[in-house]
Amino acid sequence: MNIPNTLTLFRIVLVPFLVWLIIDQQMFTAFLLFMAAGLSDAADGYLAKRYGWHTELGAYLDPIADKALLVTIYVTLGLAGHLPVWLVLAVVSRDILIVGAVMLAWMMGRPVIVKPLLVSKVNTFAQILLAGVVLAELGLGLGLGGLVWVLIWVTGTFTILSAAAYFWAWLRHMASYEPAPPPRPRRQKAGGLGTERSRVRAS
Repeated sequence: MNIPNTLTLFRIVLVPFLVWLIIDQQMFTAFLLFMAAGLSDAADGYLAKRYGWHTELGAYLDPIADKALLVTIYVTLGLAGHLPVWLVLAVVSRDILIVGAVMLAWMMGRPVIVKPLLVSKVNTFAQILLAGVVLAELGLGLGLGGLVWVLIWVTGTFTILSAAAYFWAWLRHMASYEPAPPPRPRRQKAGGLGTERSRVRAS
């Protein structure tokens, strides 16, 4: 267990605490924890690249931690009435669509490798920014209502565009996928066959 993986696990552990703080209306503390989670995400990414601390466990844990944190915050803020329901549904449905498409492709024997698209990176940044601004507004009262409204529509737009881009890439993969041909049976050498025939004649 190296340092980047430890930081990733730290983000996962923060999820239930963030949910409790938002439900309990302790928005300032929730904002601080969200910032700590963001810093840990940046730190584990830097350390993994700087020192080559890439592991198979980290490759699975990092996206799980990011999605668990964002989706949980969006659902909790939506239930508390701080984010519109349609945006929460869009964020959750996008992730369900991607996971379901990958699982279906695997079950059909057409595995697909999900590569982050540019629109997906912009979407993730918009989601993180919106969550941080909403928590900052609720915890500090900075008067950012107008910015929150703009970010809601920007995030919603990129969430839908990202889902459409992944779905289109998945359709193209499923339509063009060609399974590897089965291995050909090994041929017997001519010499071996002639030897076998000579043995039959001799008998």
